[in-house]
Amino acid sequence: MGTNAGLGAMIRTWRDRLPPSAAALPVGRSRRATGLRREELAELAGVSVDYVVRLEQGRATTPSAQVVASLARALQLSAAERDHLYRLANLVPPADGAVSDHIAPGVQRVLARLGDVAVAVFAADWQLIRWNRAWAALLGDPSAAPRHLRNFARDRFPVDDAPPRLAHWPVHELDAATTDTAVVSDLRRATGRFPHDPRLARLIDDLRAGSERFAALWAKGTVAAHREDHKTVEHPSVGPIALDCDVLTDGDSECKIVILSAAAGSEDETKLHLATLTGPPAGAPR
Repeated sequence: MGTNAGLGAMIRTWRDRLPPSAAALPVGRSRRATGLRREELAELAGVSVDYVVRLEQGRATTPSAQVVASLARALQLSAAERDHLYRLANLVPPADGAVSDHIAPGVQRVLARLGDVAVAVFAADWQLIRWNRAWAALLGDPSAAPRHLRNFARDRFPVDDAPPRLAHWPVHELDAATTDTAVVSDLRRATGRFPHDPRLARLIDDLRAGSERFAALWAKGTVAAHREDHKTVEHPSVGPIALDCDVLTDGDSECKIVILSAAAGSEDETKLHLATLTGPPAGAPR
């Protein structure tokens, strides 16, 4: 079996083994496929159905590293399986010591079970790598922004008056200064874990040169981690929603799982549920 045939066969094998419930997809009684459909894999990976078909049939032979990374996340591959997928695509797997955009299968299963809670996953450099429907409904759909600009640190410390990319309407914190310090500290901590990562280095160079606020905080040398916060989202459809923001870190990869939730039984919980049901308001950026 040739390399290209092996690539398509493995994608099909991994697609067939992943139950839709693991990806938080509905399972209907009339469903015949035990694994993901091609359409579902395409949606999860952010590629076209035709491209998935061509990959599996061996007619598309040179997927980019970005596409391979997206497929690995969508298929919930382990780190070893992800590396194998890269090699089948004639690509070099991500090097040890580089910031990883990979989400471990166990973490993905946890995310799928969180239901209507707004949740997103960020890499160690605060690059957004996954979000759920509730997150998009609460803050606006991040897919409208170019991939390289979906970065929370770039939103916190805009360069050249760049608009925010991850929140389409105002978000307020009880203590914005503490949040700013925590984000800068997170990035400094990441440089110790990933000292040779070019994406992280470029981000820090850009922010130090373009944001006086970031440069001043960076110069203080604080090393810490972002853990929790309290935010109010000025949602255009349901009004202000007061939320708790909790940040969990996933082991060696330093991925950050950000969860936005409202107090049980509160009016804010009702608003959050309503915003999730209705999705972004008509005319909002998507």
